Amino acid sequence: MRFTAESSSYGLVERDFIVGGVPGVLWSPTRGVDRAPLVLMCHAGGNHKKHPAMAGRAQRFVTDGGFHVAVIDAPGHGDRPRTAHDERELAALQAAKAAGEPEGPSARRYSAYLAELAVPEWRATLDALQELPEIGVDGPVGYFGINLGTAVGVSLLVVEPRITAAVLGLHWPDTLAEKAKRITIPIQFDLQWDDEDISREAGLALFDAFASEEKTLHANAGTHHELPRFETDSATGFFIRHLSRANHTPAETNRR
Repeated sequence: MRFTAESSSYGLVERDFIVGGVPGVLWSPTRGVDRAPLVLMCHAGGNHKKHPAMAGRAQRFVTDGGFHVAVIDAPGHGDRPRTAHDERELAALQAAKAAGEPEGPSARRYSAYLAELAVPEWRATLDALQELPEIGVDGPVGYFGINLGTAVGVSLLVVEPRITAAVLGLHWPDTLAEKAKRITIPIQFDLQWDDEDISREAGLALFDAFASEEKTLHANAGTHHELPRFETDSATGFFIRHLSRANHTPAETNRR
C-alpha cells in the first residue's frame, strides 16, 4: 500500500492510497484511537470512491462509530480506465434506458462481471490495510455495499472469512442467491418498496436466501435511488453492535 495524499477535517483523516494499481481512500479518526475496527465500503454502479454518498457515510461511520473506512474504485470506475468491454456494457445500459426498456438484464450481467474482477482486488486491499498498525490483523472487519456493492459483497463474503458483518441490498437474486445461501454472518438488508428496477419479490428472494441466523430487512417506501439517509444511522448502529471490540466475538467462518 502506497499513500499518495492526506488531509484532515471534520474529525477524520482522509488518505488516498494505491494497492496493486487500484486507487482507494481510507478515512480514519483524527485522534484518540490506537486501534479501531475496519469497514470496507463498495460504491454503487456509475459512482466512485469519493462520491458524496461514500464520503457522507464514511464520515458517520468514523465520527459516530470510531471505525476506519476504506473504499476502492471498482474496475472501469472513478480514476480507473474503461476497457472496451466496459464501454460496450455502458452503451447497452444507456440504450435500454433511452428505449424505455428495463435496465435489469444489462445491469445484472455487468455487475457480475465487475464483481469477478473486484473480489481479488478487495482481498488484496484488506491484506494491505491489516498491515497498518492502527488496524492490525486481529481487528473486526465489516462490509457495506448496496447495488453494485451487493454484487461485489456477496461474492466477497463467500470467500473472505475476515468479514464478520455486512450491510447489503438493492440487487437482484439471479446470480447471487446460491452464493447467499453460504453466508451465515449477521446481515442488514435494504429494500426499496417502490423500486422501479428491482421488484419487491426479487429483493425479498435475495434477502430470504441468506443463511444468517441474524438478518434484518429494512424496507422503505420509495424508488431505487430514494434510499433514506437515515439508513446510514441504522448501518452505523449495526456495525457498532457487531464490530466494537467490547461486543465482538470472531466468527469461525462466513460459510457453512
